[in-house]
Amino acid sequence: MLATHSFTKPFVPMRSGPSLQLRQGQSQSLVMTQQLQQSIKLLQCNALELKQFVDQELETNPFLSQDELEPSEAAPEEQNAAESENEGEPREADFESDKDFTTEMESNESWDESASIETDYLRHDQSISTRTSGYDSDDDTRSIEDNPSQGISLRDHLLEQLHLETEDAVERMIGAYLIDTVDEAGYIKEELSAVADVLGAEIADVEASLAMLQSFDPAGICARNLSECLSLQLRDKNRLDPAMQKLLENLNLFADGKFDELQKRCGVDKEDIRQMVAEIRELNPKPGLEFTHEISQTVEPDIFVRRLSDGNWHIELNMANFPKVMVNKRYYKKVTQETRNKKDKDYLSEQFGSANWLVRALEQRAQTMLKVAGELVKQQDAFFRLGVRYLKPMTLKHIAAETGYHESTISRVTNGKFLICPRGTFELKYFFTSALARAEGGGEDVSSQSVKHYIGELIMAETSEHILSDDEIVEKLRERNITVARRTVAKYREALGIPSSPKRKRLKLQAL
Repeated sequence: MLATHSFTKPFVPMRSGPSLQLRQGQSQSLVMTQQLQQSIKLLQCNALELKQFVDQELETNPFLSQDELEPSEAAPEEQNAAESENEGEPREADFESDKDFTTEMESNESWDESASIETDYLRHDQSISTRTSGYDSDDDTRSIEDNPSQGISLRDHLLEQLHLETEDAVERMIGAYLIDTVDEAGYIKEELSAVADVLGAEIADVEASLAMLQSFDPAGICARNLSECLSLQLRDKNRLDPAMQKLLENLNLFADGKFDELQKRCGVDKEDIRQMVAEIRELNPKPGLEFTHEISQTVEPDIFVRRLSDGNWHIELNMANFPKVMVNKRYYKKVTQETRNKKDKDYLSEQFGSANWLVRALEQRAQTMLKVAGELVKQQDAFFRLGVRYLKPMTLKHIAAETGYHESTISRVTNGKFLICPRGTFELKYFFTSALARAEGGGEDVSSQSVKHYIGELIMAETSEHILSDDEIVEKLRERNITVARRTVAKYREALGIPSSPKRKRLKLQAL
């Protein structure tokens, strides 16, 4: 906000030289008012922080309310006068409240740039229900205040490592989805093929993400069964030799105490099997239990995205995450009429203005979130329709250019806000991914994840007679107007868990 300041230079007499004169001037400087600072703070708040802020305002501001006054609470003479004066006419609302926000947009291979986002604003006195766009918000979701967590949760611990391990948005999406399937003991029970189907990803990408998670702390985490959990811990200790691997394949004999049979299958003597059994007993079969598992708040999405029968996208804010706050005009009018002290009147006026600002700020926050989410869905249409392999490279600048907001505003809106769609629940910032430029005249940039997919396709099509070197893969990608360096191909190949060309040739020959 720009503020204009007037200033007067003081007169200072001088012993010699020209005399000084009084001069007035105006200057402009950028000043952030307290309300502007709070608006920015509201924008970056997640659902829980927003609720806490609004609850605090409700406690301190007498003109804010979450419930309308019952007609019986008004004075009888006020009711009669209002009914006689306004009979047959709509009455002026005694409250100002929040609004509902939804939008629909077309889903096409190439978006129409002239398509506009139409927002439906519903008045507070209409029948408003929190629509979940086909998703159930069960009543067993408890607030974090009811179930305080005394330490870091396993999920938070794994997500923190995931964010440090990779900056690729697609890898983070797959990794976060897998982390959400981890049970309290630290195991993943969901089939990887089902995860691939939901996300529209290749099974190889899901397996690569699982391998990354299994390298996290604590050792043995994200295993799919007890044998895999123990093998991960032994590998971490560099003790996973062939004999130990054989023991893990026969854990049923270990459980039944058939150590003689186990000794024969492992091909070791009694002393070795005794030491191996001792090592197994020192391992932790449930590594996830090291972390707190008290019931914590489930992530509740801020935005619902669902596909309509005509193929268009319906985007809707989760109004359960937007506190319904109203300004009680009737109460303000009543107390100001009864107040004679100027100081008290100034206080009441300040609180009334603050209440009106909060309502407007909440509405502005909702509008901003809806507009940003709408543009995000528009630009990532291919992901929502076809899957994670088609995630489009996108930066904050892309969204800012289309919405007219500053990049810092886009960053605040997308951080800590979640979106739920038929493919799962994702944090908005996960949709921002790096891009690799195509060759000159090659068209739009391609995401790094798409390049990985192309590399995987080329290698899958190899034959034992012709194994592609990294240089040949570079040439193949150049034919698709994708220019990457050889070291980039090697980096992406290793990230996919694909060995070098000589090793691939040996493996294919052994398979034959």
